[in-house]
Amino acid sequence: MSPLEWTLLVVAGGLGAGGRYLLDGFVMKGRRGAFPLGILVVNATGSFLLGLLTGFGTTVAPEWLAILGVGMLGGFTTFSTVSAETVLLAQRGRREWAWLNLLGTLVVCVVAAALGILLGGLFPR
Repeated sequence: MSPLEWTLLVVAGGLGAGGRYLLDGFVMKGRRGAFPLGILVVNATGSFLLGLLTGFGTTVAPEWLAILGVGMLGGFTTFSTVSAETVLLAQRGRREWAWLNLLGTLVVCVVAAALGILLGGLFPR
């Protein structure tokens, strides 16, 4: 990876993290203490987009797959926030929400990634 590509990857990661912050804030506005739907939406969206990018296969140059997939979508999605929010939900006595967050995120994100790969594979190569 060239210095320019590495720089683009780092910048894309920052843009992805900023996008996560904005989308989570938009979804969670006025929902303080509620189920962490914002991060679920972020992770499902990111999983779908990474699936789509992956589904495009060789039509996407490896450098751009790294910049967009690892950088931007890696910065956008977050497993650590899901983990921390799941523990916090359990600590607050919301064990059913904790399990829903943990298992719901897994199922929704895997399905979203699969749909993205499926749709990405429909594009001509």
